[in-house]
Amino acid sequence: MTKYSNYEKNMKIVKIAVIMATFGLLSACAPEVGSEAWCEDMKEKPKGDWTANELKEYTTSCVFKSGDDE
Repeated sequence: MTKYSNYEKNMKIVKIAVIMATFGLLSACAPEVGSEAWCEDMKEKPKGDWTANELKEYTTSCVFKSGDDE
């Protein structure tokens, strides 16, 4: 006898697919790191909530902009 029925297996696959789709949709909502929109979002975010990586990227992309982007 099997541990799970076909229905239970299918429901488990559906749940995993829904979770993956949710993460995919949520991650697509954030602006690209280093973009003008991202810089604006970071200006609004409290400085105490920034990670070290965000601080580094903000400094290089928003404070010391290179002329390569133009």
